[in-house]
Amino acid sequence: MKSPPQTQQFVQWFRQAAPYVHAFGGRTFVIAFPGEMAAEGGFAGFVHDMNLLAALDIRLVVVHGARPQIDAELKAKRLRSRFAKGVRITDANALVAVKHAAGVLRVEIEALLSQGLPNSPMAGAEIRVASGNFITAQPIGVVDGIDFQFSGTVRKVDAVGIARRLEAGDVVLIPHIGYSPTGEVFNLSWEDVAENVAIALKADKLLMYTDRLPADGKGEPLAEITAREAEALAKKARLTPTEKHVLRSALRALAAGVKRVHFVARKADGATLLELFTHAGVGTMLTADAVEQLRPARIDDVGGLLALIRPLEADGSLVKRSRERLEAEIGNFHVIDHDGVIVGCAALYPFPGERSAEFACLAVAPAYRDAGYGERLLRACEEQALSMRIKRLFALTTRAAHWFVSQGFVPTDIKALPAQKQALYNWKRNSKVFTKPLR
Repeated sequence: MKSPPQTQQFVQWFRQAAPYVHAFGGRTFVIAFPGEMAAEGGFAGFVHDMNLLAALDIRLVVVHGARPQIDAELKAKRLRSRFAKGVRITDANALVAVKHAAGVLRVEIEALLSQGLPNSPMAGAEIRVASGNFITAQPIGVVDGIDFQFSGTVRKVDAVGIARRLEAGDVVLIPHIGYSPTGEVFNLSWEDVAENVAIALKADKLLMYTDRLPADGKGEPLAEITAREAEALAKKARLTPTEKHVLRSALRALAAGVKRVHFVARKADGATLLELFTHAGVGTMLTADAVEQLRPARIDDVGGLLALIRPLEADGSLVKRSRERLEAEIGNFHVIDHDGVIVGCAALYPFPGERSAEFACLAVAPAYRDAGYGERLLRACEEQALSMRIKRLFALTTRAAHWFVSQGFVPTDIKALPAQKQALYNWKRNSKVFTKPLR
């Protein structure tokens, strides 16, 4: 019996998420967000998603800010919020508001994580939240003549203490405040806390929730960005001081060994799950180097190759290849590896005696077919062929004739194929033959 489309879609998504479930278990994620997020209507759903991460055995450290909550406290007392260089100047009155806001937010977040009503996402969760004096702070001091008073920076993170709570299965909640050895309290930026906590814990991922995702020159959000690209972006004047602060904290965390940083739009419902458990994601992933590479295939790529080409074999676009055949011929393949997932492949089969080679088994995942991956794979195979002193490529296709013509191939007769290939030609498939001379 065929399942309804919605059911099929759910099953397909759940299966696609399985590799991430396997990969994330036991990993340490630092999730950091501004106080604006806690003040908005979708915050309960966000906490439900954190509950799901905890249920998957992900070690969670949650860092939060409280700027709008502090502003509201000061406004209620008819006191003015003061900032310099995007940082709050925390005087004695503001420090009282900082302490109050931190306490209220801690209680509210703990309350949301303590829910357990039947027929809700939190049913049976039993999450334990740990918080404490994990952050040692120091004052910013006087900068360019401005005394920031009780605004501070992170001096030290008690990584051992946090790790113990994580090992006990707790979610660790760290607010935007720190303490000095003399007993003073300092107001910290959530970005500074998140950066230093992620570094101290050698976190696998740092997720930072922002108003706007990093964008290209046309204003389109970027799915991925390297450290070098992010450095250039951080120098642009169009970014707000807060956006620059977030970007620079992320870059420092990455440089200090945090494996991946993800920028996530804070107003998008379910963005956490979509970013972590789908290959395309919905945020921006910051990495030290590009996550995509075109490279020769390896034997451990066979599973990914099979997953990529099976749908094209099923609809007749490609000739069927067994796992055994792929394993035997893996040295003929090039692949495009996108963050550990094979999204494109092509093979080159040389016929040295006739100074020709077959360009075969071109396949690109549907989500990437407008990204020029086929052209990149063709160029890689052409370069390999030239290094082997091959003078001509040929290809057989049933569906992609127009693409081959656009790449400089010309239609030809079966007799133009090498004799060995002619003998293997499948007349039932009736593939069209194309050739391309190499320079």
